[in-house]
Amino acid sequence: MPSKKCPSILILCSLDQSLISFRLDMIKSFIANGFKVFAGAPNFQDNTSQTLSDLGVVTVEFPLQRTGLNPWKDLMSVLKIRNIIIKNEIDLLFPYTIKPVIYGSLAGRFTNTPVISLITGLGFTFSKSSIKARVLQKVTEVLYKIALSKNNAIIFQNSDDVALFRKKGILNKNQNTHIVDGSGIHLERYPFRENNKVSDKIIFVFVARLIREKGADLFMDAAQKLKTEFPKAEFHIIGNIDNSPSSISPNRLSELNERKIITYHGFKKNVANYLTNSDVFVLPTYYREGIPRSILEALSIGMPIITTNTPGCKETVLRNENGILIEPKQLNELIMGIRFFLENPASIGPMGNRSRKLAEERFNVDIINDMILKIVNNTL
Repeated sequence: MPSKKCPSILILCSLDQSLISFRLDMIKSFIANGFKVFAGAPNFQDNTSQTLSDLGVVTVEFPLQRTGLNPWKDLMSVLKIRNIIIKNEIDLLFPYTIKPVIYGSLAGRFTNTPVISLITGLGFTFSKSSIKARVLQKVTEVLYKIALSKNNAIIFQNSDDVALFRKKGILNKNQNTHIVDGSGIHLERYPFRENNKVSDKIIFVFVARLIREKGADLFMDAAQKLKTEFPKAEFHIIGNIDNSPSSISPNRLSELNERKIITYHGFKKNVANYLTNSDVFVLPTYYREGIPRSILEALSIGMPIITTNTPGCKETVLRNENGILIEPKQLNELIMGIRFFLENPASIGPMGNRSRKLAEERFNVDIINDMILKIVNNTL
């Protein structure tokens, strides 16, 4: 008798590095459960391809214009994904991020292939209020509605995004939706450390792309306000300066770094080391997050969190138990939140302990991947 064919799954994304940074444990879970995994992205870097190939993953490239709308190029993306599905006899398509979800869902419809889309956050399109952004949002809503209408399942990372999609009519009442708590965190890679802080040398750390929507400017503003009163406090920033129009000023960043108001580290791969040596994690974002991976890393290590009362962020904080929620774009609230820890350093340890417990109970990557695997198996 011929051997039974392993079910094949094609994971689609817009940036190859995200397969390693955010989906590697999920990929390993699929492989461990008998799936043949294909990973699709534009312009694979050699190190990413090699890491995935070593696991037995087949990498395939497809063209993708990551920003803007070009009907001809967008059609080429859909057709290329369609060809990849047919050539590799894909049994299930698993796209994430906006364009792969839209184009992958359309390609899946053309080939009658089951599709499970992962909505990892709504990003720039649903974060800005300019006229251009509102027009783009309307276009995106229409494309989402068309693309998702035939999906077998849609996975969200917070309940607010589901509610918004339903309110805007993107989802119909019969669509199969699920919620998982972000991409999850590998607890052993971000090991817990006790932090019985008693001194007034408290280190606050911000980790994100250096754009306004992530709250980078707000963090620097707060550091400027508080550094004179609390000279021993340290404010550390880790992340790349972005090329987008929302990028913060490199000159201001350099100036504050030279004046020792902040300490700028640039992009770092070993973020866990920096978090371990810091006290409080701060992310005053008003970007439409899924659930920020950076916060999950801080929870696992055992850090109190200061973040915004916004979709994807508020899920990571139990008020006054493991951190402080502030309203978005409110500098005074951010300053008050930071001041609390400066004036109450003994609270850092207990709040950090509660963060780790929350990571173990809710955000453990094994819990997340088991939920996704169940959805996939039910679909097939």
